[in-house]
Amino acid sequence: MLDRTTMRGPWAGLPVSWTQRNEFDKSTYQSDVVKCCRAGIPGVYTGGTTGEFYAMEFAEYKEIASATVNAAADYPTPIMIGVTSTYTLGAQRRAAFAAEIGADAIQVALPYWMPVDEKQIISFFRDVSEACDHLPLSIYETTRSKVTLTVEQHNNIHSELPNYLMVKANAGTVGYTTEGCSQLSNIVNVFVGEGSWKSLVPHGAAGGCSSVVYWNPRVCLHYWDLINNVPESEDCKELSRKFEKLFQFLGDEFEPRGFTDSAYDRLGAIASGFLNTTQNNRAPYISPSEEDYCIWRDWYAEHFPEMLEL
Repeated sequence: MLDRTTMRGPWAGLPVSWTQRNEFDKSTYQSDVVKCCRAGIPGVYTGGTTGEFYAMEFAEYKEIASATVNAAADYPTPIMIGVTSTYTLGAQRRAAFAAEIGADAIQVALPYWMPVDEKQIISFFRDVSEACDHLPLSIYETTRSKVTLTVEQHNNIHSELPNYLMVKANAGTVGYTTEGCSQLSNIVNVFVGEGSWKSLVPHGAAGGCSSVVYWNPRVCLHYWDLINNVPESEDCKELSRKFEKLFQFLGDEFEPRGFTDSAYDRLGAIASGFLNTTQNNRAPYISPSEEDYCIWRDWYAEHFPEMLEL
């Protein structure tokens, strides 16, 4: 059973491999799960934004969740399954299935099509948690849900549900501030994006639902080790500068084209060559092209060659 001492570090939120016919490419996807396990990545999960939970039917969801758990069965790597849905019963069905197939944790955001009334927040998380027999719980907090939680609400959820172990904090939520991260880290592990490790690890951030970790596990895990143990070292500062330049490049180059999470994350994995995932994500969201891959790889070669050294 996961606890706060083991649910730490950069967990790989993998993109789903789709064929040209827009069907699940199970063998390619499972090979990527195995690669992450063998690389020593602390955990793997699917069913988040990069995993395109919002763009699949329940039957596909079950196939992908099962493929994730089964691929990691021979490894000690824990598996978290995202169960977010637009309504409580949908999240409960996904959570129950995650427990049935042996997932180690679930992650869920508040329903996002219409805002959830404040009075229903705790009951929503309780209902989902009960559906999976109170597996370790991660809350995916994002402004896409239209409602963000206060520190007090996080405390109330934790008081009701001791299995609430981790929050994936994003920009615009309380965990993404220094004060909020410090306060939340007293009750749960706060996961933040790689670009915020430098500012928030000193305030208690305990990991991240990461894409960079499968762009290059060796570099990302080394950076995580440095930021936690020798943040003032020249090696750590240099890696931090390079990641800042990388994220700036990505925003300048691909944001104007309308890239969303899955496009960035799968393209980064392809550019370094670590994953075998396919380039296309599901419409209407823009998929990266072969030209995009070349642009990113050329930037690596000039500015961050370590990312090409697997």
